[in-house]
Amino acid sequence: MREQSHRLARPRPVRRAAFALALALAGVVALNACSKKEAGAPEPRPVVAVAVHADGNTAPVTSLPGEVQARYSTPLSFRVGGKIVERRVRLGDVVRNGQIVARLDPADAQKNAASAQAQLAAAEHSYKYAKQQLDRDQAQAKENLIAPAQLEQTTNAYASAAAQRDQAAQQAALSKDQLQYTTLVADHAGVITAEQADTGQNVSAGQAVYNLAWSGEVDVVCDVPESALAGLAVGQTANVTLGALPGRKFTARVRELSPAADPQSRTYRAKLTLDNPGPDVRLGMTADIALSAPAPSSASGAQGQHGFIVLPATALFHDGTQPAVWVVRAADSMLELRRVTVARYNERTIVISQGLKDGEHVVLQGVHTVSAGEKVRAIAPLHPEDFAS
Repeated sequence: MREQSHRLARPRPVRRAAFALALALAGVVALNACSKKEAGAPEPRPVVAVAVHADGNTAPVTSLPGEVQARYSTPLSFRVGGKIVERRVRLGDVVRNGQIVARLDPADAQKNAASAQAQLAAAEHSYKYAKQQLDRDQAQAKENLIAPAQLEQTTNAYASAAAQRDQAAQQAALSKDQLQYTTLVADHAGVITAEQADTGQNVSAGQAVYNLAWSGEVDVVCDVPESALAGLAVGQTANVTLGALPGRKFTARVRELSPAADPQSRTYRAKLTLDNPGPDVRLGMTADIALSAPAPSSASGAQGQHGFIVLPATALFHDGTQPAVWVVRAADSMLELRRVTVARYNERTIVISQGLKDGEHVVLQGVHTVSAGEKVRAIAPLHPEDFAS
């Protein structure tokens, strides 16, 4: 009886061990559940971002190189061909209206003029004789002394002589003009900017001998890239400085803007007329043209007040082919890719004219390592002066 009771009491340690194992397994499962819950809620990623503010007082200025040129510049050429026997002006000379600048050999033209004048004299003599004969025949016809057919022949001869006289007169006038064309005269006051023919050279009609820059209005010519085209319009004013005249500033107005780009440089030719240039401004001087960009419109989704936002170039990203920046939404600290309008690209900064609101936080660094909808924590840059505008 005692042996049977002893056998029944032996399984108790086994039950205790199984109970302990079950508690251990339950603890492991609980720990795994807690660790999974903590891994599902990572900490927001820190990004370098600053609050942007629009500057409504100053607009970005685009600086373009240019050259001083005359508003009108024309080639001087003879209207007839011949051999140049005399040149009276040289490169850089100032000429007045009507001044003789060159001559051709007039020998052939003088002979043609003399021949035409002789033909005119003969034609006038024939005309006078035909007129006298017509007067006599008309008087005799009234007395019925000649036949009507003879009067008709006399009248026909008179008409032919009159036509020949007129033709000879026109030919004589043309020969006289061609003789005058052997003298090249400046048709406007200006400066000789080029010499394209020398003494003793045979030139054809219309071949340029000189290039004349007219006196009067002076232009500054520049080539505008596509990025600065939006800030340029006909009638807009600009400030011009000349390298040869330091310390002086001139005002110019856009007179002409090419409607199409140059096929090679892909730039647009712009001509600005200087206001009161003065005698110190010479043709060919290099110029620096400062153009102010137009203020953005608040109706187009730009910053709240008229102004521009300057950001470091490292903040620029692209949404497809359009420029964009990463904006930290204030409501949920999520990243949003925002398209913007860049008014100007500088060496280290960009000028935003549309797309951002005053006070929004924009990511400045690491724009290629973040993604839309990512929750972040904005931190200020270590050296804010590096991102100052």
